[in-house]
Amino acid sequence: MSALFPEPARPSFAASSAAPTGQQWTIGHGSFEATVVEVGGGLRSLTLQGAPLVAGYGADETPQTGRGQQLMPWPNRIRDGRYTWEGKELQLPITEVARGHASHGLVRWAVWELIEHESESVTVGHRLYPQPGWQHPLDLRTTYVLDDSGLVVTTAARNVGPTAAPFGYGAHPYLAIGSTPLPEVQVTVPASTCVEVDDRLVPTRRVGVERSGVDLRQRRPLGDTTLDTAFTDLIRDADGMWRCEVVTRAAGRIVLWADAAFPWVQVFTGAVEKGLGEPGIAVEPMTCPADAFNSGDSLITLAPGAEWTGTWGISPG
Repeated sequence: MSALFPEPARPSFAASSAAPTGQQWTIGHGSFEATVVEVGGGLRSLTLQGAPLVAGYGADETPQTGRGQQLMPWPNRIRDGRYTWEGKELQLPITEVARGHASHGLVRWAVWELIEHESESVTVGHRLYPQPGWQHPLDLRTTYVLDDSGLVVTTAARNVGPTAAPFGYGAHPYLAIGSTPLPEVQVTVPASTCVEVDDRLVPTRRVGVERSGVDLRQRRPLGDTTLDTAFTDLIRDADGMWRCEVVTRAAGRIVLWADAAFPWVQVFTGAVEKGLGEPGIAVEPMTCPADAFNSGDSLITLAPGAEWTGTWGISPG
């Protein structure tokens, strides 16, 4: 086994939590605290001195609108749930029924197992097996760490099957805005290009942000701007990371950053506009945009035995 994929410690068969998202694993460092859940292996909460940095959900709730979930082996949607891989046409289950697409991968409602739990970190894993529309076994691992900077999340995927697999990853945290009205929230997205979509939210073309009305390279209030937008050509800082900011009077400045494994970010304001869940703006680091299994845009090909890994995080201002 590689260092990224140690042999997992098998859980006992003791009675588990009755929470809708299963076991709840909490970690802490200084004034930071985070909770990761068994169902989907996602991030349920992240706080600093008890105040939310992410707009999460309660232990007795089911996550709405992808909140805190992991999106593998693809983020966003695949048109009609259909794609062709190595000459074979495949049909995935339709999970976004209203638009007729396969949405957000195959693992966000799956049970993830606990690999390691320390006071400041937790690692969870899941083996994704072949199923309708998907032919490739993958070993998936995500480690959540709290340190002086905040939350650091590292995900790895290894192809344990005999054939090459298409792969994409996305995370779906919502940065908290508290009671601040959405038009007053200040946002920075350091990207020069975004994607236009059709009426089913499938990409049609890339355009410069200055032509699209969503130029957020300089921090500004959202005003009447609404976003369900994929951005790329991201401007990175000297350390190689890009950083998106959400600034409110209620929650202060919250930064989501990501490393070179993530050439895309999706920003979504619709949950606030529809009053769904705690107020927050989704800032989603992604390896590829919607429908990458068909377009090939930024799609990763994992050869047998190959591994992909990427790191992102959330820090207060």
